[in-house]
Amino acid sequence: MVSRVTRPTVPFFSQATTFEKLWPVIRSEVDKIFDNGKFSHSARVESLENALAAYTGARHVIGVNSGTDALVLLLRACGLRPGDRVLVPAYSFVATASSVVLAGGEPVFADIDPETYALDPARVPAGALEGTRFVMPVHLFSRMADMAALTAFAAAHGLQVVEDSAEGIGMRQDGVHAGLHGRGGVLSFFPSKTLGALGDAGAVLTDDPDLAGRVAALRHHGRTGRTLGHFPGIANESVHAGHNSKMDDLQAAVLLAKLTVLDEDIRRRAELAARYARRLAEVPGVTRLPRPSGAPDEVFYVYLVETDHRDALAAHLLGQGIETEVYYPRPLPFQPCFASLGHRPGDFPVAEAAAGRALALPLHADLTESQVDRVCDAVAAFLTRKVPA
Repeated sequence: MVSRVTRPTVPFFSQATTFEKLWPVIRSEVDKIFDNGKFSHSARVESLENALAAYTGARHVIGVNSGTDALVLLLRACGLRPGDRVLVPAYSFVATASSVVLAGGEPVFADIDPETYALDPARVPAGALEGTRFVMPVHLFSRMADMAALTAFAAAHGLQVVEDSAEGIGMRQDGVHAGLHGRGGVLSFFPSKTLGALGDAGAVLTDDPDLAGRVAALRHHGRTGRTLGHFPGIANESVHAGHNSKMDDLQAAVLLAKLTVLDEDIRRRAELAARYARRLAEVPGVTRLPRPSGAPDEVFYVYLVETDHRDALAAHLLGQGIETEVYYPRPLPFQPCFASLGHRPGDFPVAEAAAGRALALPLHADLTESQVDRVCDAVAAFLTRKVPA
């Protein structure tokens, strides 16, 4: 007898309702692709690039096949040379640091700010800047890094700023969209992102036309010409050893449709985050609670709390049919792929504490108020028993 898999009553992420609502628009966009007969790196991709440029204020947007490739191409286009060092936060998704390696560089880790989870220039280790040419701040969860402080730090040390703004769609600081405070930035359209595709997709943002042209060539085997859209050259001539990092038009079609409701979805996420904050405010044992402020650099990609009982709470919630995610269970310097760098426990105390205590609760535009209440009731019931009065 084949057992049936029980679906969670509160999934960590779902976009079924969103797709049902947007299906007529998505279908129209997909029909245009079939009518055109081109399925990769064609008209719908260019339409998306133009729409994202209008939304973010970027002068150039280059669609690629993932947020990770966007970082690799951006670093290469900025002139990263083999062995160049890139300062990155110790707490982020592995692609932040692995993209540096894939581009030919070496990641150098710094601890994070306990409020924003972003790279803290005041916590850069002594000697970390020797041979370092880039700094890569990451905007995580719901807040941007302090870009004024980081750009000043970069200027003082002769570093180029590239932003891992993969989660940053809709975030703005001093009127400037995430990814546009330095040489350039990236967006990820992984399905669970605030603006998510049906699979992997990404983009590079920049105001520099020369940089944009290099990224556009690198995404398509280093080729110039017709395939570069706004960056003409000699067709089919590869001027760089490039990548096959083109965006599929089907993903662009989905993103074009979802872009029409992005601001609505961002507002919805803020409303749900505010409900979490109200309901969990009096719950014992929740020691870091994001409270929406309405600041322009605030977009709730996930709702992240901290507790000393993280793993036990996650197991309890799963038993109640509530999915959660751990962002991130191990600081980057302690990932096996970076073991050769020789870091030891205690080197990055803020990142290490977050890695052991942070838990992401369900948050997406399809989530209902009753589901938020169900999560909060389950969290309160568990922690009230667990934490002494």
